[in-house]
Amino acid sequence: RSYSGPETEGQLLDSFIQHFGDSLGTKIKRMPLIEETVLPGDSLLTLPVVIIGNGPSGICLSYLLSGYRPYLSPEAIHPNPILHTKLEEARHLSIVDQDLEYLSEGLEGRSSNPVAVLFDTLLHPDADFGYDYPPILHWKLEQHNYIPHIVLGKGPPGGAWHSMEGSMLTISFGDWMELPGLTFKEWAASKRRNTKSDRVMPEEIACYYKHYVKVMGLQKNFRDNVYITSVSRLYRGEEEDRSQLNESISAQHLEMEDGQKSLIKRNWEVRGYQRATDGSHVPFCLFAENVALATGTFDSPGRLQVEGEDFPFVLHSMSDFGAAISKGRLRGKADPVLIVGAGLTAADAVLCAYNNNIPVIHVFRRRVTDTSLIFKQLPKKLYPEYHKVYHMMCTQSHTVDSNLHSAYTSFPEHNVLSFKPEMKCVLQSASGLKKILKFSVALVLIGSHPNLFFLKDQGHSIGHHSNQPITCKGNPIEVDPYTYECTKEANLFALGPLVGDNFVRFLKGGALGVARCLAVRQKKKHELIESGDGGGDGVP
Repeated sequence: RSYSGPETEGQLLDSFIQHFGDSLGTKIKRMPLIEETVLPGDSLLTLPVVIIGNGPSGICLSYLLSGYRPYLSPEAIHPNPILHTKLEEARHLSIVDQDLEYLSEGLEGRSSNPVAVLFDTLLHPDADFGYDYPPILHWKLEQHNYIPHIVLGKGPPGGAWHSMEGSMLTISFGDWMELPGLTFKEWAASKRRNTKSDRVMPEEIACYYKHYVKVMGLQKNFRDNVYITSVSRLYRGEEEDRSQLNESISAQHLEMEDGQKSLIKRNWEVRGYQRATDGSHVPFCLFAENVALATGTFDSPGRLQVEGEDFPFVLHSMSDFGAAISKGRLRGKADPVLIVGAGLTAADAVLCAYNNNIPVIHVFRRRVTDTSLIFKQLPKKLYPEYHKVYHMMCTQSHTVDSNLHSAYTSFPEHNVLSFKPEMKCVLQSASGLKKILKFSVALVLIGSHPNLFFLKDQGHSIGHHSNQPITCKGNPIEVDPYTYECTKEANLFALGPLVGDNFVRFLKGGALGVARCLAVRQKKKHELIESGDGGGDGVP
């Protein structure tokens, strides 16, 4: 069956029908956007995989699920002799078809996820030692390995990269931002882009990701302007389902307490809407055997949770700050901008203000000598602008000069206690001394967190620390290190920043782990179907 077909923006439901068969059309269109559980009929559309998020994590996973397979290149020799020996043992197999735990054993890198380190060293051998070796893999498109899936995203393919501040360089090299099968340099050359610097603008990366989806033939799996409102499990009574147990090989029995009858954990129900060109919302309801969370962590800016933080002059994003500057709100202001945070985004804000001749008060909790500061991990030659900010943080502190410096003053080891309506801020030092400072605009840049409101309890139950919000560093989603399946929820996968991999070069390993897991399960499923022992709800 051909899944291709014309579609116009906003026709999400029609596109699903075209993609998976016209016979399902009336049943899909009847599904209302309501809260009560709707049980799927036997023939209702159930997808093997729904991917939520269309950033680099979701794109890379779609690439692998579309049948692209990495093999060891004929002449390739990996600089790690032990790893190379392992790769030679199964040269005839793609990496997706090999034992990832075996290949990952003993490898070290800048990710805590072993498959992320493995895939990175195959794509960028010894990159952390300063080498620029080519990948030791080549890619083949194997149509028989295609697993039907849909990638749902709020904007165009590329995710949050389309909304990042365009004036700043990325922290990583362009080569490290690329996805398998298309080097960034090849794309830049084809677009006649200037790549004199190894670091590039976020808008260039966003364009690269959007082009990647097109050139790799992945468009049929992507739907833009889609907002998810609910992802939940379906349950049905055992007696009701007894005659249909063979429909889903992955059905799981749950014994209820207090002598209640057993329930069967069914597929995922995914609800949401697509925003049409006229601004209207087109609701939909899908069912999926597996859901992959690839939403990133840029949904909800971190907050100080202090009094006055909701005042309109307290901002929480670089885009809002840039808008304030472009609209002239800060032109001619005598009072400085107050910037809170010691990460790279806060440093970007300092540079932005500095370049626009706006004085800055920079407040952060850590000591300037703290080894965990990101500036300590960046080579000076590659990141001169960030080291310029770090130098000011160290040398233009309020402790060096009791008066505020004209352009920039830092307040290390200080916390914000409150914001006052007269545009004043109360700070407290590590010794307990309080200060009141006047400012024109405050900018709180202390990281961001994923917004998993569409999951039960906002996903708090699937983190390493139960009943706490999911955060990239402190409480990522707990997954199996080799399959990226949530340890506390079967058939739910997570990758990218949600599991602690902030850098694009490492999140690709999550896609490899998920693709490997789903490929193994699909193979077992087909073997059972062929032997006559069962069937499945998914699209074959």
